[in-house]
Amino acid sequence: MALVTTKEMFEKSMKEGYAIGAFNVNNMEIIQGIVDAAAEANSPVILQVSSSAIKYARINYLMKMVQAAVEEHPNIPIAIHLDHGPDFETAKMCIDNGFTSVMIDGSKYNFEENVALTKKVVDYAHAHGVPVEAELGKLAGIEDDVNVAANDAMYTDPAQAEEFVKRTGCDSLAIAIGTSHGAYKFKGEARLRFDILKEVKERIPNTPIVLHGASTVIPELVNMCNEFGGNIPGAKGVPDEILHEASISGVSKINVDTDLRLAMTAGIRKTFVENPNVFDPRKYLGEARELIKATVLDNCFEEVRDVANTVGERARAEVVQVIGRKFVLYRPAKKPVIELPR
Repeated sequence: MALVTTKEMFEKSMKEGYAIGAFNVNNMEIIQGIVDAAAEANSPVILQVSSSAIKYARINYLMKMVQAAVEEHPNIPIAIHLDHGPDFETAKMCIDNGFTSVMIDGSKYNFEENVALTKKVVDYAHAHGVPVEAELGKLAGIEDDVNVAANDAMYTDPAQAEEFVKRTGCDSLAIAIGTSHGAYKFKGEARLRFDILKEVKERIPNTPIVLHGASTVIPELVNMCNEFGGNIPGAKGVPDEILHEASISGVSKINVDTDLRLAMTAGIRKTFVENPNVFDPRKYLGEARELIKATVLDNCFEEVRDVANTVGERARAEVVQVIGRKFVLYRPAKKPVIELPR
């Protein structure tokens, strides 16, 4: 199977009601860990690359490594996506080099400037068969070249979202409902504005919605980093149950980056502390790759019982049975379909 577009992925996921994981990549070990996990989970996967990752790894190297992953796992749908494209030139470069999806992030501009920039990218991308993700609203936090202070963060306006999609023709939209980039997403209780998500979906029901800043910041990885010499106190991400709620409430793509950084760092730190004589990169990078794989599987293999309970609660139905990755719900009909004679 060749690389696929995110548009193809979202058409299927929206029909079947699930979200696709989008994982940021920077090097070979991260790509291998992510795709090996996707293959084990038999799941489609989006590999996304930021402009900083392109500067670090170089676009030709990244494309060749992703192509190798496609050849090694031909049965898994894989898309390569530009994450937080800062300008038209970067989006054009990625399209010209074979990316199957791009994002243009004009959220730092005012509404009209964002519309104009996004429309320019959409026109070029669509002429080359490439779908475009855009962003409306501002997430707080730091990720590569994206740095937004908490007091500058801004929720997405649903009415503006509807106008924005109509005027730009973008294929998917990243919205701000309370998540943030980085490892410090919430100071108190984690809460997202599902009311905004609901209204956005009502206004643009056919547009896939993207959730940025959605790493769970797995506590075990934070603890491992700190145990082996790190200093990441108080890190806190988006709880699994909130991501479950988002995926069944209309989110089609969930971005994960921080969890992968933590896994990579934890694996390397652990190896150096436990085996200070190790200086073979294959030893410590191999350990990191396995933790990357385990982290991605943790995002793929949710507790089915928890998902069933969430769906049942929303559908006002009773969970009858959980079998493997499937579950059965029961909700009595308001009126009997068949009335038997007395």
